[in-house]
Amino acid sequence: MPVAENPSGRSHDGGQRQSIAEKPKGRRPSQGGRSAGPPGSVVTVSGTGFGASEGADIFVGTTDLALAGTGPAGSFGPISVTIPAATVPGTAWISAEGRHSRLFAQAAFTVNTNWSQFHFSGTHTGTNPFENVLSTSNAARLGLDWSFTTLAPVLSSPAVASGVVYAGSADENVYALNAATGARQWRSHTGGGIVSSPAVANGVVYIGSEDGHVYALNAATGARRWRFGTGSGIVSSPAVASGVVYIGSEAPVSGDGHVYALNAATGARLWTFTAGNFASFFSSPAVASGVVYAASDEGGVYALNAATGARLWTFTGDPVLSSPAVANGVVYTGSEHGHVYALSAATGALLWTFTTGSFVTSSPAVANGVVYIGSDDHNVYALNAATGARLWSYPTGNIIETSSPAVANGVVYIGSFDHNVYAFGLAGGLAAPARPNRNSLHPDYNLRQQR
Repeated sequence: MPVAENPSGRSHDGGQRQSIAEKPKGRRPSQGGRSAGPPGSVVTVSGTGFGASEGADIFVGTTDLALAGTGPAGSFGPISVTIPAATVPGTAWISAEGRHSRLFAQAAFTVNTNWSQFHFSGTHTGTNPFENVLSTSNAARLGLDWSFTTLAPVLSSPAVASGVVYAGSADENVYALNAATGARQWRSHTGGGIVSSPAVANGVVYIGSEDGHVYALNAATGARRWRFGTGSGIVSSPAVASGVVYIGSEAPVSGDGHVYALNAATGARLWTFTAGNFASFFSSPAVASGVVYAASDEGGVYALNAATGARLWTFTGDPVLSSPAVANGVVYTGSEHGHVYALSAATGALLWTFTTGSFVTSSPAVANGVVYIGSDDHNVYALNAATGARLWSYPTGNIIETSSPAVANGVVYIGSFDHNVYAFGLAGGLAAPARPNRNSLHPDYNLRQQR
């Protein structure tokens, strides 16, 4: 938990130092020993060494968000403030200044919009609700930031956490890359090719391998923490929630045509849904607002009641290996006939179709009004989520098969069959606000004092 002191090191009268400390409130974790979280995070702020029984304005950036009341010893808090939704990734400075003493202190909060596992989170909705850099107004200006070459095709979908990109390769390695430069930080070898996408939680990377094992690796070093054998190859991606790792392994035949809901604590079956004869579910379901959205290779997208498994609607179209994404009442998915579909999440009605030049087995990622997806025509696309209009595309050196985009901190990451992991961002990168000068901070005298 970071602590910042008066920049001068002393109060105006030569007395004790002033300091404020802050930490995320609720479930938002500290990362890498520093307080961090997405825009909209609720942060608790405490302070010491201010004037006795005075008001202290608490600023995020240059915006005065709260007025804390100090006690006889000059301390205040904890006071809750919210990191504004428009705050871009980087360092957000939290400042406190006494209204009468003019004593002043600052602390840093790291803002990020991480994409820490396949399709963003354990519910696999495929949407990053915190992304605030890329949008329909600037996606056309995306360019190549860097590419990193592995020794074999990259079918794994990247995960992004705390400034690091994690991805597997068919060369049997898991890679950790600097998110800003693409420089390799470490690689860890498994016993088989990797199609599974990593999940990062609490400093650990979880991933499956075609050697039939699930691996847990130290996120900072790549050192193996444990390995669990399933007896058959793993191509699915782990979901991590509440201290549990969820993952599937390959069956002796290609899928069994069922979607299962299992009690996470006991493994007891809650319900089963069968799509029909010869149908298989190769993609991962998405769960949103009490509905499970699943696609099958028979050519159907299904909406199921999450509690009972009852079918709510079916969209019949091309065979689908792509995992659906759900955002703002719309379901997005790709198809083997080269289409990207947008369907009403409530009814399954077709809203729009975008046609690529080949199969679409990559899964869509949605962020801030834009759908990102790869195709076997070698291209990664950015589409307007409302209309399906193409905003941008980039040709990689080979097909984009099962690797799906991750959108984090204003950058799009994806793997290609050409052995590369790619990063696409805006020219010049992010321009995070500078550390505020105390002279630029103006109190809001309409705020009511909190204790």
